Amino acid sequence: MNWIAIRMLTGDRTKFYGLVFGIAFSTLLIAQQMTILVNLVQRGANAVYNEYSADVWVMDPVTRTPEVNFAMPETALDEVRSVPGVAWAVPHLRSAASVRSADGDLEGVAIVGVDDTTLIGLPHKMVYGTASVLAEPDAVIIDDVGAGRMFGVGVNPVGQRLEMNDQRAIIRGVVDATPTFTSQVFLYTRYSRALSYVPGTRNRLSFVLARAQDGVTPEVLAKRIADQTGWKTRTRDEFAYDGIMFVIANTGIPFNFGITVALGFIVGVAIVGLTFSLFIRDNIKQFGALKAIGVTNRKIAGMVATQAAIVGSIGYAFGILGSVVFIYWFEKIKPEFKGFYSPWQIPLICLIPVIIILAMTGWLALRSVMKTEPAEVFR
Repeated sequence: MNWIAIRMLTGDRTKFYGLVFGIAFSTLLIAQQMTILVNLVQRGANAVYNEYSADVWVMDPVTRTPEVNFAMPETALDEVRSVPGVAWAVPHLRSAASVRSADGDLEGVAIVGVDDTTLIGLPHKMVYGTASVLAEPDAVIIDDVGAGRMFGVGVNPVGQRLEMNDQRAIIRGVVDATPTFTSQVFLYTRYSRALSYVPGTRNRLSFVLARAQDGVTPEVLAKRIADQTGWKTRTRDEFAYDGIMFVIANTGIPFNFGITVALGFIVGVAIVGLTFSLFIRDNIKQFGALKAIGVTNRKIAGMVATQAAIVGSIGYAFGILGSVVFIYWFEKIKPEFKGFYSPWQIPLICLIPVIIILAMTGWLALRSVMKTEPAEVFR
């Protein structure tokens, strides 16, 4: 019976391709939109994960994310260092600034001040130059995506001069950093030099980065620091999660992408349902003939299920493949997509709406077959 079902399915090439296209298009739209949504939301954590050394981030209680922060007094650094279990603690500055390049263009950037001695806070992988260039006068290091925005993709910006707050800055290196949600240009420099680049306020220490001693977990250290100092303290993973939740709670991205995913499901139901109904209607006499020779409704239902499974498998495979190729291709050619990837969970999640689409459309189409009387074939 399954062989007959396959022959019936492939006998009408136009409807067969239409069914495959409907499932493939719906799967592609759902998978692609969900993949972009996941990657965009995860960018809320990239500012934390670009800094790989610290176990614990200490901040003012009102600070929400690395970009949405409130400065602390310099004494907070000594307070954190005095807590038992702290292996080291260093200052970390993050502030917005306006930069004027040598050709007069104005660009909004994020200044990141890293520890003067250890350079903790600087991403570890360099594209051009080494971290030691920050020891040179007026030296800053720019992130690779930001360099492409300011100077053009493929242009080496080393040696370019910038002006910030009436202070000179010279790009001495390019660091490999994953873009954050705001997609700002990041300029890394030593903490002492960063203080001269940002507006002079009484408190300018954004964070204290700390690491736990051997035998002390980050969770235990974070609680100790919070209890002893009163500052808000988050482990690396907790603060990264805070960034993700901030994006979800304060933007319309999840809702907008959810609408697109819903439209993909509706389009799939419409295309596949209409095509499947036409396919069943055109083959109603064949199903009637099978019933006339004694084939039960259960076996006919199995035939329709086999046809739906074949169409669904082929369309689902093409849809997932198209989504993966889209993300991979754009990640390679578009700097804005840097760091995008296809989570393995997305295909599994997309399988659910595909099964629902096939079950709904198959059941609706099967109803007309079940109502068909064998005698109608011989009229």
